[in-house]
Amino acid sequence: MFDYESPKDKEAVDPTGLIIGVILAPVFLLFIWLGKAEMGLKVFIVLGMAIFAIKLHWDSRKHFWFWAIIAIILALHVPLVFMVRLPQGNVPARSYVIPAGIADFVIIWGALDLAEKLFAKNSSPK
Repeated sequence: MFDYESPKDKEAVDPTGLIIGVILAPVFLLFIWLGKAEMGLKVFIVLGMAIFAIKLHWDSRKHFWFWAIIAIILALHVPLVFMVRLPQGNVPARSYVIPAGIADFVIIWGALDLAEKLFAKNSSPK
């Protein structure tokens, strides 16, 4: 009836999500204090997704192109956060922000992946 298996070695849990949340919580609280909770939610989700995409390519941090791509992407985000307005209505803001955050993650991850393929030296022998 019961299938007892020997306990497997426990793998360490990756605390990346918790660390990102702790880092970005003061930013969100600042926007709430300023009376711009919806904008704070946008910034929180977009920056969280950007930080997660950067974490996936963190092994390239020693290259100049890595930091240049990140600077360009974040510079493009500043006007977008302030210009894009969420529709007013009965639908919660997170219904619009989370899909945009996921799309933002895919774009940032793709840009870093493309840059890594273009700028990284080819390690295969010729």
